[in-house]
Amino acid sequence: MKKRIVLGIDPGTKVTGFGVIEYYSQKMISLEFGNIYSKSKKLEYCYLTIFEKLEELIEKYQPDAISVETQFVYKNVQSAMKLSMARGIVMLVAAKHDIEFFEYAPKKAKLAVTGNGGASKHQVQKMIAMILNIKNNLPPEDAADALALAICHAHNSKGLTYV
Repeated sequence: MKKRIVLGIDPGTKVTGFGVIEYYSQKMISLEFGNIYSKSKKLEYCYLTIFEKLEELIEKYQPDAISVETQFVYKNVQSAMKLSMARGIVMLVAAKHDIEFFEYAPKKAKLAVTGNGGASKHQVQKMIAMILNIKNNLPPEDAADALALAICHAHNSKGLTYV
């Protein structure tokens, strides 16, 4: 079995979390994680920032798959549209580089890392740090969500085997 790399993305217009993991058999490590911050007041430049950073991450790590959070319905239609466009940027980058694209519900990603689909953000952060052996500081919330999406994909792709 070859090592596989997954890029998890928690899309947002002002803050987009990302997490890159590598997995093989029973081993899983974090290669990089963090947040993409878009400071522009113009949405088109926020989306450009997301696009450019994803391009850099793909060039650097050449992931086998990208996993993203499925959208849930907001009461605010404008917020839902903006988030949908951010997700569209992720889909576009995946298609451009011919990378498999997967979507997971937030509850499924939380379940994959904590065993509880209703886990709090802090619980997800703590479990991510434990699973990926991240020392010192907990990953930021959005990055932890992105790492949870990557781990969720690793579990669901049948790429992890357990003895």
